[in-house]
Amino acid sequence: MTNARTLTIVLFLVLVAVTLVITIWASRQTRTATDFYAGGRSFSAFQNGMAIGGDYMSAASFLGIAGLIALYGYDGFLYSIGFLVAWLVALLLVAEFLRNAGRYTMADVLAFRMRQRPVRSAAAVSTVTVSVFYLIAQMVGAGSLVALLLGIKPGQTFLGMSADTAKIATILLVGALMIVYVVVGGMKGTTYVQIVKAFLLMGGAILMAVLVLAAYKFNLSSLLGAAAEKSGKGAAFLEPGLRYGKEVAGDPTQTFYNKMDLLSLGLALVLGTAGLPHILIRFYTVPTAKAARRSVLWAIGIIGSFYLLTLALGFGAAALVGSKDITAQDPGGNTAAPQLAQALGKRFLGGDVGGASLLAIIAAVAFATILAVVAGLTLASSSSVAHDFYANVVRKGEATERQEINVARASAFVIGAISIVLAIFAQKLNVAFLVALAFAVAASGNLPAILYSLFWKRFNTVGATTAIYGGLGSAVLLVVFSPVVSSLPTSWFPDADFAWFPLQNPGIISIPLGFFFGWLGTMLSGEKADDARYAELEVRSLTGAGAH
Repeated sequence: MTNARTLTIVLFLVLVAVTLVITIWASRQTRTATDFYAGGRSFSAFQNGMAIGGDYMSAASFLGIAGLIALYGYDGFLYSIGFLVAWLVALLLVAEFLRNAGRYTMADVLAFRMRQRPVRSAAAVSTVTVSVFYLIAQMVGAGSLVALLLGIKPGQTFLGMSADTAKIATILLVGALMIVYVVVGGMKGTTYVQIVKAFLLMGGAILMAVLVLAAYKFNLSSLLGAAAEKSGKGAAFLEPGLRYGKEVAGDPTQTFYNKMDLLSLGLALVLGTAGLPHILIRFYTVPTAKAARRSVLWAIGIIGSFYLLTLALGFGAAALVGSKDITAQDPGGNTAAPQLAQALGKRFLGGDVGGASLLAIIAAVAFATILAVVAGLTLASSSSVAHDFYANVVRKGEATERQEINVARASAFVIGAISIVLAIFAQKLNVAFLVALAFAVAASGNLPAILYSLFWKRFNTVGATTAIYGGLGSAVLLVVFSPVVSSLPTSWFPDADFAWFPLQNPGIISIPLGFFFGWLGTMLSGEKADDARYAELEVRSLTGAGAH
């Protein structure tokens, strides 16, 4: 473990040095608001596709999905399918229209034909809420990963730090780095960091997948058989029902809730992506709508390939590491991929040194993953605060570009600091709770408002604000009163019980509510929609005429 510790630290420092050099270089190219928010719209479809992949394939994708497949087999792969299918919604309904109609943020489209201040305020609140919950999840994951990879166990210390102190130090370090990336490099620096991370992650995943298949002589049937046998669950490991949609004998009510939970999770995953603010702003970094559409196609190819590789990683971890060893290290299975890397290194590179070497490489890739995603999230939320709230609500459209950029940089500090503090206090939180909440909020609040704005002529300001606040509020409320927060051993408050909402994901209720509130606010409001502005938006979104 000493070798792994040294290699991990060296590779991590090299990675940080490379990304900081990229960021400083990018800062010299960042002169205008368009440069800071949208990278000067200078990225090609392939570059933006790689960056979208870098933004999307978070620690939850790399560590979480591999762990879920390793522990639950078939059911773990449902996340991969949901995350991938979600891109069809983004491609068909959002990417091109958003690029044509907006400038820097999601709210540019929402406010195009409505009163600026209430709509932009609501969009800023939603963007920051989604981003902060995502940021907390990434940083909590970073803290847990570091304690594992440095080999710090309860009762042990590293440089005088206990495991808990090391986690806090890691959260502070990751938070500081993400602020530097955004404040110094803006969108250009963040994008290049994401492109580098996407190459590293794909390279690491391909290497591990090839080694896993080589261990079983490229016979997929042998790999699946070994995984099922080592899982201790037999043939059930390769069939649905281990984690989601469980049949509970003699309890039809709980069986129904389990089925609904599966449907709810699927809805949140598939619809949440098209409302994620840090993904939406990526459509503005390319010069044309055609490039936006092509960049999504590149992203689908990259992300789809990666999620197929998670099959080999997850089943490989089940077969070569075993569920007992995985859960002994981390009950949630988040360390399955690093543990698989160590096992493959021992097998193919020779002994403990080989295991330590591959573990260190994959650890560095995991760090790159976390750093790139937190930078994208921070940029999305600070851009929304500066462009939507400060420039258009506080200054009523009279702020200069320099003032906007300065406020965005200051916002990055504030949002980063809030996320660091919350992550330190949230270390024992169920990270799935945070990620599910982010997806549910995005699908419940942002997506209804975006789709209504683009495709419903009668939609107005009241409808937009009620859709965002109603969807966001209902998602948060239902999660607070669900088993994710209380009543279960894995809950936030396991000793309390105020879970009157039986499902662990609110999507099946809160997403329809978001659409309903948007419709209801529009119909009850006496405000008349601006037909001329809608006609202009329609032409612009479909043709790109007048797009920035």
